[in-house]
Amino acid sequence: MKINVLSADVYNKIAAGEVVDRPYSVVKELVENAIDAGAGEITVEIEGGGKTLIRVTDNGGGIEKDDLVRAYAPHATSKISDAGDLFGVSTLGFRGEALASIAAVSRMKIVSKTADGEAWSLASEGGTLGNVLPSAGGNGTQVTVSDLFFNTPARLKFLKSDGAEEGDVTNMMARFLLSRPEIAFTYTANGKVRYRSYGDGLAAALAVVYGAGTLDNLYEIDAEKHGIRLRGFIGNQNFAKPNRTYQSLFVNGRYVVNQTVSAALSNAYASYLMKRQYPFYVLFLDVPPEIVDVNVHPNKADVRFADNQVIYGSVYSVVSSVLDGNSRALEYLASAPKRPAEESRAVPSAPSAPTAAPAMTFEQAKKELEFEIPPLAGKVNLPRRSFTESPAAMGVHAPSPERAQEEAKEDAFEENRKFLLEREKKQRRVDPATLEFKGELFRTYLIYERGEEAYVIDQHAAHERLIYDRLRANMENRTVVSQPMLTPYVLNLNAQEFAFLEKNFGVLREIGFEIGEFGQGSVKVSSVPSDLTDLDLGAFFGEVLSNYESLRAIKLAELLKDKLASAACKAAVKGGEKLTDAEVRSLLERMDGDMGLKCPHGRPVAVLIKKSEIEKLFKRIV
Repeated sequence: MKINVLSADVYNKIAAGEVVDRPYSVVKELVENAIDAGAGEITVEIEGGGKTLIRVTDNGGGIEKDDLVRAYAPHATSKISDAGDLFGVSTLGFRGEALASIAAVSRMKIVSKTADGEAWSLASEGGTLGNVLPSAGGNGTQVTVSDLFFNTPARLKFLKSDGAEEGDVTNMMARFLLSRPEIAFTYTANGKVRYRSYGDGLAAALAVVYGAGTLDNLYEIDAEKHGIRLRGFIGNQNFAKPNRTYQSLFVNGRYVVNQTVSAALSNAYASYLMKRQYPFYVLFLDVPPEIVDVNVHPNKADVRFADNQVIYGSVYSVVSSVLDGNSRALEYLASAPKRPAEESRAVPSAPSAPTAAPAMTFEQAKKELEFEIPPLAGKVNLPRRSFTESPAAMGVHAPSPERAQEEAKEDAFEENRKFLLEREKKQRRVDPATLEFKGELFRTYLIYERGEEAYVIDQHAAHERLIYDRLRANMENRTVVSQPMLTPYVLNLNAQEFAFLEKNFGVLREIGFEIGEFGQGSVKVSSVPSDLTDLDLGAFFGEVLSNYESLRAIKLAELLKDKLASAACKAAVKGGEKLTDAEVRSLLERMDGDMGLKCPHGRPVAVLIKKSEIEKLFKRIV
């Protein structure tokens, strides 16, 4: 076998698959570079969801003329100089892959000026560099990325719609506003300003992203625990969200998604939130750099802690104390006065850049944790992990041949089950003309005799199923009639939720909703399907957005099944209501002899009782 050494053009495109797979990841890398350059003002512009144009302008330190060519080189970075620096990384970027990877799959131009130098520019097309040229511009750097993935059409094909990509970029920019509230950000999409902050603190940034009213439902915390510092905002006991997109965690200033911290917060809120509700939080976790590994993945979206139990216990202890209102809560609330002993060792509360945690070894922290929170071990199973664990060591395994065979058997079983159910359905159909009505029981159950069989029909379940089938047919045949609302319903959303609903406006309109955009990040519902006039719109849209995964894959038409079932239940004749002879005949005719029906909630409509079963009850036969 011949071994080939890949050219820079090839391996940069491979690296791009890890680092810049989507427009939002390009924005992420460029903004992180601007932050690391010491910028106090950053402007981000996108067009076409970032596919057509991404431009990031900052007033940071700038790039020297002689370094412009190096900036495009792979693994060229000003953040670290040797392997030892990886264990004390304090900057957002450090791998030196981003610019080279972005340049390889786009048309890119950098214009930069240092405080004591002239402005220079260098352009690239698909990784091929032009010449360094004099330019015009203020102090700092401007990076323009055009026609992303123009030379990798396969990757371009798999991008989402412009609106969906814009939603992800907007969500990413919200994280930057929150993580660096001391920086003034301006973010525009297709010429429209989406976010503008002024670098005046976390509370102000949070108001820009989520609205000023959100602050009334939050606790501000600032706590030191077991050698780490936890600060930011958490929702109060009654402030819940339908999905996890309202959760932001920053470890040493870097936005991450971490299961250890997520588990601690979920368990702290467990007794306050109902099923399918999630806590709101914007939290900063500051830890010594040497006990956290940020080099887990090129996209730097996760980190690994030296000891998960200490992190878990610290976060759980602080948040649960605040929510439960115990005696330690006042020590952790940012607005509450500290005890003198706490004040003497407290870290200043400015939430701008990452703050070094107080000196405490993890051995000391674990001993303190064992005495203070002994029950935590039973709350969550988070074993210690080393920085070098393999996927298999962390419980990630490929399916075995035996498991693959089992799955094949399960598929075959499912096919057989469907066949048997269909056969049973056919067997349960009878000719209505052969059924003789014998009366009713308890004004709820209708009794029919047929030869040596008796059918007992639940009048409510039968009527409910028939109404439900009609509603479903109307929806599927697009014959739904809309009912205007006296007062339109306005729903405020974050960027990802808005992008999802906007994509599905057509589906919602087809089933009877009159819905459209209503200002930035909001939608207005003016009409609802006439069969669903009692629909609780807050609960309905809360269910639509009930988890992050559903934002990508849910089919709204299927979600309406439960809503149609509820409408049918309300409209159906109730148990205990006396039906006229004409109503009894009509109900049986509409059932068309199908005794295998079930109501929308799964209860049987009819029960078959054979003569032999009754005779056994009376001991006529054995």
